[in-house]
Amino acid sequence: MGRFFVLRSFLADFPIHSRKQSGSEIESRSSKPMIFRQRHSILIVPYAAIVFCLSCLVACSHHHDPQTDYDRAVATFQRGDLLGAQQRAQKGYEEFRSKGPEWAWKFVLLVARVQYERGMSDDALKLIASQHDPVPPGELEVRKCRVEGLAFTALHRFHEAEESLDHADRVCAKNNYPVCSDVVSAKGSLEMARGDYPKAEKYFENVLTSARSSRDEEWEADTLLNLSWAADEQGHFDEAIDRASAARTIALAKGIADVSQKSLGNMGWAYYKLGDTEKAEIMFLEAKKQAEKVGSTGDQALWLQAAGYTYLDMQKYDVAEESYHQSLDLAEKTKNREQIVNSLIALAFVSEQTGKLDDASRYADEALSMAKADGNKRDQTYPRLVQGRIAAQQHDPVAAQNALFEVIDSNDSPVFLKWEAQRSLAHLYEDENQNEGAAREYRAALSTFEAARSELQHENSRLPFLTNATRIYDDYIHLLVKQGKTADALQVADYSRARTLSEGLGLLKSTSSFKPDPLNAQNVARKVRGGVFFYWLGEKQSYLWLVTPQKTELFSLPPRSEIDDAVKRYRKALIGPQDPLESMNADGLALYRMLIEPVRESLPKNAKVFVIPDVSLNTLNFETLLVPGPTPHYWIEDVTIENASSLRMLASSRTPESSNRSLLLLGNAVAPNSDYPELRKASDEIGSIEKYFSSNQQKVFAREQATPAAYLTSNPTQFRYIHFVAHGTASRMSPLDSAIVLSRAGAQDDSFKLYARDIIQHPLRANLVTISTCYGAGDRAYSGEGLVGLSWAFLRAGAHNVIGALWEVSDVSTPQLMDKLYGAMEKGQPPDAALRAAKLSLLHSGNAFRKPFYWAPFQLYTGS
Repeated sequence: MGRFFVLRSFLADFPIHSRKQSGSEIESRSSKPMIFRQRHSILIVPYAAIVFCLSCLVACSHHHDPQTDYDRAVATFQRGDLLGAQQRAQKGYEEFRSKGPEWAWKFVLLVARVQYERGMSDDALKLIASQHDPVPPGELEVRKCRVEGLAFTALHRFHEAEESLDHADRVCAKNNYPVCSDVVSAKGSLEMARGDYPKAEKYFENVLTSARSSRDEEWEADTLLNLSWAADEQGHFDEAIDRASAARTIALAKGIADVSQKSLGNMGWAYYKLGDTEKAEIMFLEAKKQAEKVGSTGDQALWLQAAGYTYLDMQKYDVAEESYHQSLDLAEKTKNREQIVNSLIALAFVSEQTGKLDDASRYADEALSMAKADGNKRDQTYPRLVQGRIAAQQHDPVAAQNALFEVIDSNDSPVFLKWEAQRSLAHLYEDENQNEGAAREYRAALSTFEAARSELQHENSRLPFLTNATRIYDDYIHLLVKQGKTADALQVADYSRARTLSEGLGLLKSTSSFKPDPLNAQNVARKVRGGVFFYWLGEKQSYLWLVTPQKTELFSLPPRSEIDDAVKRYRKALIGPQDPLESMNADGLALYRMLIEPVRESLPKNAKVFVIPDVSLNTLNFETLLVPGPTPHYWIEDVTIENASSLRMLASSRTPESSNRSLLLLGNAVAPNSDYPELRKASDEIGSIEKYFSSNQQKVFAREQATPAAYLTSNPTQFRYIHFVAHGTASRMSPLDSAIVLSRAGAQDDSFKLYARDIIQHPLRANLVTISTCYGAGDRAYSGEGLVGLSWAFLRAGAHNVIGALWEVSDVSTPQLMDKLYGAMEKGQPPDAALRAAKLSLLHSGNAFRKPFYWAPFQLYTGS
């Protein structure tokens, strides 16, 4: 069958259950127990007595004060050194238990607490049960109940956990010990394990109030960590990242290693669910490394499991399966029932995806049995999805529908699981030739996805989120094409494009359901007076829609993987020392044949073309494709190209104001450090641009004046042309941290960087923004959104056109290119034609500048 994929986003949802509370001992929240010393009067002591006392001190110096040892063990625990804390506490127990039940229990409970934090809850309970003396009533009694409650919770012995915590509540009702706040937090952990996340969040919020009122930052970090867990489980990923990031900031400042690694892993979960696999993988692997260092076996298992999902997403099935087996082994050693269930579910999914249906069924049955025994309805939904998909592959539609509808209709099923179950049901109907039912379920899955997306608040969260729905869109578009509904397929495809950009510009309202815009593609082509190349790269089949004022045509292309590989190789050739045209580069020719030749006869010479690319095509300059024939040449010789984000954006494009020729020019900055040396030809480029504007039409900030603040406070909305001559940085992990490097504006380390996240906060009406920097177009392409970086930021701010670079630019050739660009615009050419003319001047120069490395990095992106 091969159609039942495991979607990365929903797999990421269930392992978060095993994230446990991370709190420090009560001494970090209240005044530590004092070491009382009796005051004596000053006495005159005979010399012999002094000698005797000193000899006693020397002889007895190996006897430590229990409070000192206990404080050291607690401090070690608070730093996150779990192994060290356990060793100190065990040593203290052996040395001081003879001093009475109070000291014995203090050290025992500290050992048990550390064991719980390490994922060894069963050992913690056995240790507590092994004590012969009853726990002294009062605060130690509360601590004992709290540790028991946490350990029982981790083992999914919920009734016993509730009994322990209720007993602690009864003691706290009579005496409000400081540790009673930790009981509230433990009750939150219990509700998290039961799946009542809103109730758990209320518990944690109450604790956060207490932590902040006491000004105990370590306690605050612990509670923020728990709140990030609750937010993540409820699909509030913005909040989850904010909470975990705040916890990590405190933990790093205070040196709390355990909280630091947990918060890093929590952030990884949130980013994974947002669709940012790259960032998540880095965080998971680092969190695993840190968990191993502090001795937290339970967290090692959790982050191993988490890393497995990223491998699964990259289709590294063997690596993912091995990661899950390692996680299961660690979970079984620590008898962590929750992680055992999660590991079994993960193994069920990877086995089902790789066609090992017997193994998948066995893992799913075992996980379901354990989840039912625990009464955890949420955990039951995951193996039911696997069972439904297995039944579909075994051609048992009744069993498949029963299982999938159970997941879809369950109030305990997370949103990720619902849309994946709906997609699996669509596959089932499609395979049964029930196309209308399949289309209905695809639309339902996309509506479920949109409901989740509508809850995201931050723009940088919305950017990667569409990745979660890419396969649903791909399947639905393929179904529509198969049915001959090519216009509907284009409408659906365009709805997935530039969503965040369009919403930010007010061109599209965020919605909680799947409602594609009405679309007349040919009217869009008439408006922009050109042909539109709309690409969709699919897992099994890719498509190209050619839209002209007269008609819309659909052409089938090879699968995404074939195109991606060719793009990657050709991009490498473009920035190499050879001229691809001279060597007739095979990939340059192959890409032209795949992407352009099917529609070659439909385009007149010197046509104006708008390219709406997809995934890897965002990193390809189509002008560089090699046109075969008697006189081979680059495609730029035949067409004028603009890059667009969507048909929706093209439809909203406005006519620029031609009467206003005001210019804002920044560059030739003072080198802020050795990483960004001064550009030798920057002053030449500034001079070549200034000459095309009268003195009263331009505002120039150069050298020390070229600072980020100069741009932000210049009221950039008043200028029709904005130009930067500077270094640039493209952040792959956080694209809105991409920056233009200018002069240092203050003492802050990054005061010389004009960040993309700041650019979008200042509205623009510019006809053209030119980013004459390296990687101005960005280095990270998001599904549906394209390259996100500086160019995207200026479009998001409202610029009509933006010129940005796909790779490093030459400080020698760029001034000449920009001189030609502005010279052509002064003669009345629009930016697209002017940029093409400037590029052709280098291509026809006969010198080294003819190579694409010098003229091809710059692309024109059109906005609203």
